[in-house]
Amino acid sequence: MTLTIWVDDWQMRCCGGSFETGDVVSWTLLEADPEDYADVVGSERAGAIDFREERHGQEEGRAPTSVEVVGIVEVHCRYGVPPGATGKVNYPVPGSTVLIPVEKADGWAKAEPDVSFAGYLVTARRVLDLPEGTAAGGR
Repeated sequence: MTLTIWVDDWQMRCCGGSFETGDVVSWTLLEADPEDYADVVGSERAGAIDFREERHGQEEGRAPTSVEVVGIVEVHCRYGVPPGATGKVNYPVPGSTVLIPVEKADGWAKAEPDVSFAGYLVTARRVLDLPEGTAAGGR
């Protein structure tokens, strides 16, 4: 059984390690709320996100989970001030998502026209027993 995990671009740039397809990583996974990702990836795709990877504060008391990375997709979208907003805070623009399959993730992505890099959708499998001598990377 595979899991879909959201990995924020900013968390990786701040204190993350790169990973690629086939790697076994050890991440703190928190349940994802699909509403948090609907504007970034679309409602249907957001409903398939099982977990989000967390590196800042909310992971205390939670054991890391070892997973094997099966697939990685960069997520890009447009940001803008919603119509009728009183502030100048940018939010993801629904329907502007661009998905780009990649083999490696390092928190940085090639610039794409009219959209900004937001994060990764990672397809992974839980690893229950690591072979002797194998270390789980990431974090």
